[in-house]
Parts: sequence; structure tokens; C-alpha cells
Amino acid sequence: MSDSSFNFNGFLQETKDVLVSPKSYFSTMKTTGGLGDPIIKALIYGAAAGIIGYIWYLLDFGGGMIGGAVGIMILVWAVIGAVIGLFIGAVITLVISAICKGSTVFETNARVTASLMAIMPVSALFGFVDKLSITGGTIVSLIITLYSLYMLYHGLIEALKAKPGTVKILVIILAALIALIMLLGIGAKKKANQFMEEFNKSDFKELLDETQK
Repeated sequence: MSDSSFNFNGFLQETKDVLVSPKSYFSTMKTTGGLGDPIIKALIYGAAAGIIGYIWYLLDFGGGMIGGAVGIMILVWAVIGAVIGLFIGAVITLVISAICKGSTVFETNARVTASLMAIMPVSALFGFVDKLSITGGTIVSLIITLYSLYMLYHGLIEALKAKPGTVKILVIILAALIALIMLLGIGAKKKANQFMEEFNKSDFKELLDETQK
């Protein structure tokens, strides 16, 4: 990417590279140049995830004025949340990097975080699995989350120059904790789903229709 303008073709190639070969990508990733590119990346990834979420919402609940408005809000909040998440994520990455004796330069950590956000559209794409099976959805989410940690692992070592041994231990601990929490949450999600079945889709659609009238 150039310093003066955002290179969209380059962005697409970077997205492919970070998802397919994070080690190679982070070893050559540009770590300077301002916060403009990371913010644009976050906006695009957030918008892509929001559009996918909007599509799943429409397929699940249908259109209509109220339904369409709710879907639009999903898209808007995905974009806003992505930008907020970029800065929060950059701080978290910076703290982890500091613990592992890596770079504590905010811009560099923000760039790593923005690249990690390439996983957002992927996660949104598989959002439908949770509708088909809570257990299946949790497993898919867990796999995506663990792959995100794998990407973070290489981001910390290759781009932020953190100590590999410390990074490995920290990532393993995080992976174990996340896996435990997500797997334990399957039961709670099933109970919540049973409760929500009382407000089934047909009733919700009828409510939307009556509201529109």
C-alpha cells in the first residue's frame, strides 16, 4: 500500500495472504505509515461482515420495513464496532506484546490488529451454522477463534518481534481458556434457545406485520 492512497487490489492480496499464510504475511508486513490504512481495513472488514450478517438476517426473518431497519442497524453497528474494536484490540495486542517482550509501538500493534480483523467476514460467513445446530455453531466458532489465535501467534513473533517461547505459552493458555468457556457455554445457549422458541419466527413476523400496519 502506498503512503498517499489506499490500494484496494493490494488490500485484497493482503487479506488473502494473512488468511492463508499468516507467518509469511506478518514477516513482511509494513509496520509504519500512519493509522489511515488500519482504519480503512477495519471499516472494510466490518462492512463485509455486516453485509453478510444482514443477508443472513433477511433470509432468517424476511424483509419488511421494521425487519429491514433492524438489518440495516446490524450493518451499521458492524462497521462502528469494527473501528472501535480496532483501537481496543490494538491496546490488547500491545499489552500481550509487552508481556512477551515485543514491540509496544501503538501503530505497529494497530496494523497487526487490523490485519487480524480479516477473520471477521469469515466468521460472519459461517454465522448460519449456529442456526442449524448450536453445538455445530459453537464448534465452528471455536475453530475460527483458534485460527485467529494462530494468526495472532505469527503476528506477535514476526511483526512485533515478541519472544517465541513466551508467545507460545500465552497463546496455548488463551486457546485452552477460550475452548473451555465456549464448550461450557453450549448448555447455556441451548437453554436460551429453548426459551426464545416461545417467541417463534411466525409470531415475530406477525408482530412486524401488525406494527407496519
